[in-house]
Amino acid sequence: MLRNLKLATRFTLLLSLVFIITTIVSGITLSNALEHRAEQEINDRGKIVLQMVDSVRDYTENNVSPLLESKLESQNQFISETVPTFSVRKVFDYLSQHPEYKNFIYKDATLNPTSLRDKADEFETRIIERFQKEPGKDNLSGFRTLYGDRLFYSARPFAITKESCLRCHSTPEVAPKSLIMTYGTKNGFGWKLNEVIGTQIIYVPANKVFDNAHKTFSLVLTIFLIIFTIVILFINLLLQQNVIQPIKPLAELAKKITTDSITSDLGVETEIKQIDIITNRTDELGQLGKVFQRMIREIHIREQKLKQQVQELKIEIDSKKRARQVSEIEGSEYFKQLKQEAKDIRKKWDK
Repeated sequence: MLRNLKLATRFTLLLSLVFIITTIVSGITLSNALEHRAEQEINDRGKIVLQMVDSVRDYTENNVSPLLESKLESQNQFISETVPTFSVRKVFDYLSQHPEYKNFIYKDATLNPTSLRDKADEFETRIIERFQKEPGKDNLSGFRTLYGDRLFYSARPFAITKESCLRCHSTPEVAPKSLIMTYGTKNGFGWKLNEVIGTQIIYVPANKVFDNAHKTFSLVLTIFLIIFTIVILFINLLLQQNVIQPIKPLAELAKKITTDSITSDLGVETEIKQIDIITNRTDELGQLGKVFQRMIREIHIREQKLKQQVQELKIEIDSKKRARQVSEIEGSEYFKQLKQEAKDIRKKWDK
């Protein structure tokens, strides 16, 4: 099929094929790169929040809890500010009031929490169980859909690492009375030192980030399409001006040579002058034009010689034919009879 097409059309189709393949490969590569970059950006945001959470937790545990610990026994109402998780939740609530962090969700998801607000759901329970089965794993991340939104989560194992924390979570008997009066004795007990009892998990909204990545992908792909289209048109223009148009006179000349349309010396020189523009070039087409000029001159000279030889051969053939015809006439009986009659007539006149 391509063989029946013109050179420019064939070249355009081949370029378009290369363009389509390149676009597909580049599109897939770019899409994967942007997806990875978006995921990395979301993960980095989550890490920043987790670092902030850890800072609040350490501050509460090291600075606030020691100051209020003595009041836990003397008051009927439990002072929640002594619990790092409570402080983290409060600070995060203030943080989420900023538009940038509005849809962020942080949770100390626990299998058996003191406050039911920290109760792990089914998805978070599976994460905790995985941390329990794989002690060496310190992070899990991925995507989940929550409340109709696609969220990226980053989770870390949560365990009691200090003996002082077990006072509120080992058994109801040793827990502060204010804690029992506030939360009761059913939840938040039975924890063990260094045992994974929950996960610190941050949910980061992913839709906006991925939408931005998709917009970037569309923009880059559109620019790529426009640039490649301009390149194809520009290459076609250069091909027309520098290859197709110069080749046409050579093609016409070759056609005239094959049909023997050039007969006179003037016609030969005229055709040669028509490709002078090509022969002035120093590239391959210029060399081809010079070859055509030499070829047409040589062909014309050979044709003239051939015609002359044919004419001479024709004359020679005609001479031989006439001689043969004369010989045939002289050898005929009729000619001999006439010749004899002529001799007889001359004899009579001689007498």
